[in-house]
Amino acid sequence: MIPGARVQATIELLDEIAGTRTPADHLVGNYFRSRRYAGSKDRRAVSEMVYSILRRRGEYAWRSGGEDSRHLILAHLMAEGGAEHDAVAGLFSGEKFCPTGLEDDEQKSLAKLAQPDADDVPAWVTGNYPEWLQESLQRRFGADLAVEMAAMLGRAEVDLRVNDLQSNMERVMAVLEKEEIPVTPGALAPTALRLDSRRSLTNHPLYQSGAIEIQDEGSQLVSLLCTAQPGQMVVDYCAGAGGKSLAMAAKMANKGQIFALDKNPRRLRPLRDRLQRAGARNIQVHALADPAAKAVLAEQIGKTDRVLLDVPCSGSGAWRRNPESKWRFSEEEFAGYCVTQGEILRQSAPLVKPGGRLIYATCSILMEENEDQIESFLGEHPEFEIVPIGEVWDEVMETPCPAEDDYLRLTPAQNSTDGFFVAVLQRREAG
Repeated sequence: MIPGARVQATIELLDEIAGTRTPADHLVGNYFRSRRYAGSKDRRAVSEMVYSILRRRGEYAWRSGGEDSRHLILAHLMAEGGAEHDAVAGLFSGEKFCPTGLEDDEQKSLAKLAQPDADDVPAWVTGNYPEWLQESLQRRFGADLAVEMAAMLGRAEVDLRVNDLQSNMERVMAVLEKEEIPVTPGALAPTALRLDSRRSLTNHPLYQSGAIEIQDEGSQLVSLLCTAQPGQMVVDYCAGAGGKSLAMAAKMANKGQIFALDKNPRRLRPLRDRLQRAGARNIQVHALADPAAKAVLAEQIGKTDRVLLDVPCSGSGAWRRNPESKWRFSEEEFAGYCVTQGEILRQSAPLVKPGGRLIYATCSILMEENEDQIESFLGEHPEFEIVPIGEVWDEVMETPCPAEDDYLRLTPAQNSTDGFFVAVLQRREAG
């Protein structure tokens, strides 16, 4: 593909991403599967442009004066491509496979982009997040906001979880070393390995045999902080594709029972295949609307050792992985998530037995979805109390706990993980 054709492909993909809720990585993959003529260098170049623009969309829209894909790519080419005004304009030649010539407003935008940046750029522009989230993010990070948002613009690392049901850390590392696939042990989670360079391992024998899973180290920590023990009864109330259920099954050595539930049956579909590959035999999978799930929940009232609530949320902690999601996210959706989170906390609380634990987790960095939810719940449910996260950490980890108060808060800037929040609540013993 000639440079102009790469620009046109980027424009087409940005238009497609803007017009749907489908994850960008799926759309990019589908786009190139139907265009086999594009070589690996072309696919890589176009993908990098697409994701760079998605990450810095706020900045590019501000600089170019437009939010459509053509204005955004003009800003990208001038900011990151190292191209001059005339060279960028030449890419819009209208030739076969190339974008059409620049309109008058686009010519003006290109001229503007060639000028030095203004000094009074708002924080939400340089931080590349929606303007309406300024107050929430400022509340969460204060003086560290710029540093935290800058870290969100990077690419997420690829972490592996070693599955103790099928292998162990020593054997997995030996195989990877023999095949010259460099990894680094996780800084926090004892089950984690981080690939030193990005690559896909889904076709690797280690993955196919269930010895490893692809899972962010922060997500692994959530599972470990459930402190699920062999023989216990566990409810994973918002299980999704089941990564945390699988991690808990390994720590429980397949002893006891995990009920993996979710409101959306489609989210649960991958879990059934993953169970077999992982060798997990103590997980039952049910959609919440199914009679079987309702029977399970009725039976487990007051009897469950651990209830994990990895609740639906903004996903703001995963903006590195899904940069398009922050621009699709609306104030109305945010309010809806906050309502849903409170409802799930109240609905699931009766399951926990005296002395049992309710683990609340999000992949969000916003206090409205995290601390505020816990404080509101505890105000209504005095039968629960917070277990300081440092105490929970010491039960299952050998590394120092990175948290300084009752909650675990992870961010890319501070911990090199996705953004996560974890609170552990315990039901008081009777009497």
